[in-house]
Amino acid sequence: MVPQVWQYGFPCGWRIAVLNSQLVIQRIVLTAELHTHSSLSHDGRDPVDFLLEQAKAIGLDVIAITDHDQIEASLDAASMAPEYGLVGLPGIEVSSADGHVIGLGVREVIPRGHDFATTVDMIHDAGGIAVVPHPFQSSRQGVLTKASKATVIEHADAIEVYNSRLLTGRSNRKADRFATAHGLPKTAGSDAHIGEMVGQAITLIDTDEVSVEAIIEAIAAGRTAIEGKRTPWRISFKQAGGGVKRRVQRRLMR
Repeated sequence: MVPQVWQYGFPCGWRIAVLNSQLVIQRIVLTAELHTHSSLSHDGRDPVDFLLEQAKAIGLDVIAITDHDQIEASLDAASMAPEYGLVGLPGIEVSSADGHVIGLGVREVIPRGHDFATTVDMIHDAGGIAVVPHPFQSSRQGVLTKASKATVIEHADAIEVYNSRLLTGRSNRKADRFATAHGLPKTAGSDAHIGEMVGQAITLIDTDEVSVEAIIEAIAAGRTAIEGKRTPWRISFKQAGGGVKRRVQRRLMR
């Protein structure tokens, strides 16, 4: 006999299901895109509403727009996200002197150009957590190509161990081993610069309630799991080439 199940959702990270006339309490795990870029980034293509629509279409629960050294689009996304049935995490990808650092949960611009430790301190002061994206990729400003491992271990809140814009996957595997060896929480991100690639890599988050604060707390506590697939090479090259073109166009328009 096929079990009869009815599910009732509650905005608190749990759901109650009726399974063969018995109440069953189940934990909800949220699916999150924690690294994506809008047209406000110097190399992003699409506006906020397009990214939110894509996240909704593929069934995500949470999205963070993390533009390079800009916060306005992320704040707009956080405000608009409930209209799409999503939680919007405000965030930013900061260009520190040692490489890129994602600040999740911040609502203000974090100044660029400071060393890694100082940048993380500013993210913390702004109420956020610091995630190190693509840490071992020098071509993409990975922090662990400049800052010492000891500094990153001491200050980072989490490591992005799966970035879908990969070629061989070696850097992702290295990041995963590093995070595991040092007990650092893990995240994933598509690093999408065009809307179609949102959700290529997602972070599964086990949280007690569906709120920005609870999600941030769960990530920092390491209550995460990773799912991801490679962004097709032709799309990666298209994103990179489009980013260069848009940067040149914007400089010419100044």
